[in-house]
Amino acid sequence: MAVKSGRYRGMTAQERAAARRAQLVEAALEVWGREGGPRITMTLVCNEAGLTERYFYESFSRLEEVLIAVLEQIGDRIRTDGLRAIEETEGGPTERVRAALAAFVHVMTDDPRVGRVVTLEAPSWPELRGPRNAMTRAFAAIVADEGRLLYGEEALPERDAVLQSLMFIGGVEELMTAWLDGTIDATPAEIVEAATLMFTRTGHR
Repeated sequence: MAVKSGRYRGMTAQERAAARRAQLVEAALEVWGREGGPRITMTLVCNEAGLTERYFYESFSRLEEVLIAVLEQIGDRIRTDGLRAIEETEGGPTERVRAALAAFVHVMTDDPRVGRVVTLEAPSWPELRGPRNAMTRAFAAIVADEGRLLYGEEALPERDAVLQSLMFIGGVEELMTAWLDGTIDATPAEIVEAATLMFTRTGHR
């Protein structure tokens, strides 16, 4: 949809459109991640954002697109926080891996909506299988790359590292799912330690 370039209340049309898009993404996270709430719909997202459907279609052509935007936003935060934790942590590979995993668990548990969306809600949408698989592969690639940087000459060959990283990501996802749905009784710190042990013992070096 074309937008005019004039300013209104100090914002250009493009800036206002970007702000409305951000409102819709945040509203989708709220509705989608709400425990015990109804199945998410475009109407519920618009109501939560306080915007009409006209503005929804300004940024998205269908509901699945805003859900993908929610997942991408979460993925960006996980990636940014994890890499920052590695860079800012002193010590050997184990300490830096633990810091990155703590950052991941913090993202997933600090805001309950995020954990529910990633582990409990998104998997039930067949339309999101492709984006979720792409996100998993992207995270596996990051894990493999960081493993090579952390372990240097002791790191696994590239192909083996990717395979181990995919299994590692899958295992951590299952661990978080079990914690969020109440299957296991553990603290976030215990989850971090379990995941750190998994990483250091599954052949990344």
